[in-house]
Amino acid sequence: MTSVEIAGESVLLLPEKALYWPARDWLLVADVHLGKSASFRAMGVPVPGGTTGETLARLDAAIARVSPREIVFLGDFLHSRQARTPGVLEAAAAWRATHAGLAMTLVRGNHDRHAGDPPAALRIDTVGEPFTAGPFVLCHHPEPRPEGYVLAGHLHPAVRVSGRGRDSLRLPCFHFTACVGCLPAFGAFTGTALVSREAGDRCFAVADDRVIDVSLL
Repeated sequence: MTSVEIAGESVLLLPEKALYWPARDWLLVADVHLGKSASFRAMGVPVPGGTTGETLARLDAAIARVSPREIVFLGDFLHSRQARTPGVLEAAAAWRATHAGLAMTLVRGNHDRHAGDPPAALRIDTVGEPFTAGPFVLCHHPEPRPEGYVLAGHLHPAVRVSGRGRDSLRLPCFHFTACVGCLPAFGAFTGTALVSREAGDRCFAVADDRVIDVSLL
């Protein structure tokens, strides 16, 4: 874990690609995209299976690491209506049952408008953006808001880290500007987009079980 200060609050960046806010005991997760591979298979696109289980296992790991009081999903919980297959929904329900005492809230994103809210049996409260909490404005779209410092997702941010010669790695990252913080996509079957960094931005790459400050690289 890596500790950083954002908007006067200490937060932890987890290698599971989630953010933990100790003051509220909240775990923030962006872009889960459950059922994305199932959505592609429904369209006849041959993609690997097992990504729902992988995503839920990483959620388990993040929960075990910090034992939060609540999870706030920053949009795009389900990928699409086609994601609502019996297999995906049964896996999500079984996962939810193992965390029955944990409060969960979804800040709706663009995919949620198409996929619909999570099934009622998952007991995930849903709210629209912006969702204000202390100095933070929790959103799906990473756009500045007058109400406070925005924490969001949507962009699936990544950074390119160069090594010797022409070697380089493209890694998911947390990207913090002066007024907006963008979390990496959490889902196992999600793409990435390289961030455009400006002077003063902070950037933390996720590499396996480490979160690395690459702000000056």
